[in-house]
Amino acid sequence: MPPEVLLEMAQPIIHHRTPQFSATLDQARERLKPLFGTGQEVILLASSGTGAMEASVINVLGPGDQAVFVNAGKFGERWGKMLGAFGMIAHEVKVAWGHAVEPQQIEDALKAHPDAKAVLTQASETSTCAIHPIDRIGEVTRRHGALLIVDGITSVGVFEQKMDEWGVDAFVTGSQKALMLPPGLGVVALSERGLEAARNNHTPKFYLDLVKELKAQRDEHTTAFTPAVSLIFGLNKSLELLHRETLPRVFARHQVMAEATREGGTALGLKLIAPDAPAPGVTGLIAPHGIDTGKIVRFMREALGVAVQGGQDQMKGRLVRIGHMGHLAPFDMLIAMSALEAGLKHVGYEFPAGTGVAAVQSRIARSI
Repeated sequence: MPPEVLLEMAQPIIHHRTPQFSATLDQARERLKPLFGTGQEVILLASSGTGAMEASVINVLGPGDQAVFVNAGKFGERWGKMLGAFGMIAHEVKVAWGHAVEPQQIEDALKAHPDAKAVLTQASETSTCAIHPIDRIGEVTRRHGALLIVDGITSVGVFEQKMDEWGVDAFVTGSQKALMLPPGLGVVALSERGLEAARNNHTPKFYLDLVKELKAQRDEHTTAFTPAVSLIFGLNKSLELLHRETLPRVFARHQVMAEATREGGTALGLKLIAPDAPAPGVTGLIAPHGIDTGKIVRFMREALGVAVQGGQDQMKGRLVRIGHMGHLAPFDMLIAMSALEAGLKHVGYEFPAGTGVAAVQSRIARSI
């Protein structure tokens, strides 16, 4: 997190029913729109990103409604669990980990289930470090008259999103990734079709009622319930910094970090989990057979103070996930790669020291 954001959140707390808070809320909501690529309304929630995902489901779908969801990792799987929890009929499109869903798979699912009201997917599947072609999926859903609900938690603010152009009807993100904040804010952007579906929706809800929340935020310049005041002030400051940098430069910075990390990892003999559709916000590196990546992750965190993540489910003990989004610069990837090299040495993997770091340096040099 940028120090400016931390300082902003450390200011004395103010009451949320004040003109000062209203002005900050309005400005933050307006500043969020370009990150989604939308001119539509953006709604802030005091929740995690999962809360925003749940809000998008229960505001546009009801019990008994049919929906298609893409299961290409742990967070795609979560869409299916949500649909089941609220009595919706979920039709799964199963995709191998590390791969992007093919638009034809969506086409086939909607033909097989013509009553499906929505398609749910990730823009960037964090668990597998792969991205999905939301633009092409949007073409399919519009053709079939289905709503498109997208989890953008590791895509919004990382690479360019075009919500309006792509036909996304509910687009969600969370505060703790590229927005450079602590966890605690969920964000939902709704299209006109998404908002109309929400207005006609009768699924029981109270706190996560997006129609009620939008009325408060857009028309009354406040929130329906007590907001995360400090986080919203921090959000407004982080968005100020992102727009000062300019979004094209933000996206280019993330791309350089991603490419440098991939090149460093592959130079060490590690394999990309998502070579054909790699995510700009997080890189997944598969270790050679017999290497326990859990030990590497623990060593990096405990001995070196460098936080990365391992794999989940079938990739547990096989994968190292290096995040490169938010308040990071390409030279931070030198730290990450150096620590990864130390972790690999720690578990007995042999390679010429500095191989990964040299590859990162080479990619950074090409961007200067």
